[in-house]
Amino acid sequence: MSTLIELAAQRLEKLQQAGAVVPEVGGRKKEGKTSEAPLNSTVSTLTSRYVEIDFDALEKSGIVNPSAARSNIADQYRVIKRPLISNATGKGTTKIQNGNLIMITSALPGEGKSFTALNLAMSMATELDYTVMLVDADVGRPSIMNLLGLPASAGLLDLVMDESQDVSSVLLRTNIDKLTILPSGTAHPRATELLASDAMVRLLSGMAKRYADRIIIFDSPPLLAATESRVLASSVGQIVMVVCAQRTLQSDVLKALDMIEACPVKLMLLNQARSHSKSSYGYGYGYGYDYEKLKA
Repeated sequence: MSTLIELAAQRLEKLQQAGAVVPEVGGRKKEGKTSEAPLNSTVSTLTSRYVEIDFDALEKSGIVNPSAARSNIADQYRVIKRPLISNATGKGTTKIQNGNLIMITSALPGEGKSFTALNLAMSMATELDYTVMLVDADVGRPSIMNLLGLPASAGLLDLVMDESQDVSSVLLRTNIDKLTILPSGTAHPRATELLASDAMVRLLSGMAKRYADRIIIFDSPPLLAATESRVLASSVGQIVMVVCAQRTLQSDVLKALDMIEACPVKLMLLNQARSHSKSSYGYGYGYGYDYEKLKA
């Protein structure tokens, strides 16, 4: 009958014959085939770059200051963000695929979509339980970095042009703990075509999986000015369309809505609507689930 030592020796010999690396006493290894990972499979140690946002400058520009006491605009965006967060986190009536990907757009330029995207991101970043990524996807006319008073840097377009590049290498951490920013990236003569490319679709799919626990807000190109934004619209779970009060034609709103028909959740935000309680302009908010009344 074999002893335990003999059985162990036989097992060791079989492992060595199979090419396994077996450590000797003292930590030395027997020669043979190795099962170590190749050099190019090393774990990434990339860290996002850090930037400082000037809160006082934000407040002077009419943007939500996450460090300030309650304000009129902060209260307005608290109302605006609530259904979006509910849908993003699966707490709505039905679970929405990619509900954490939120596209902010408009029918035409100049309706306040970038201002809205930035305010939503700032407001959501004050939440205790959620983190937010703000993506400047208006690659033809990027404005998020300028609104924040930050210099342009590598970002979305760089990731689309080089799919081997990691998102962390261009993502910006901020002095708002729960907010990161993905700039539009290095200017490119075919920026809008890149936004409509298959590489962009793959990037969006990857972001949805990798950052499933994060709310991602995209400042998108206007729908009627850049049809490439349809690619983004087909990948997100929620769309907020900003409409400028007393300016945007109803026909343009309907055309834009037709372009995002496939998105499961479409909301509309009325920008620069005159308040009845004060002699000033503010923000109105309405649900866009059912917009048949616009056709009446």
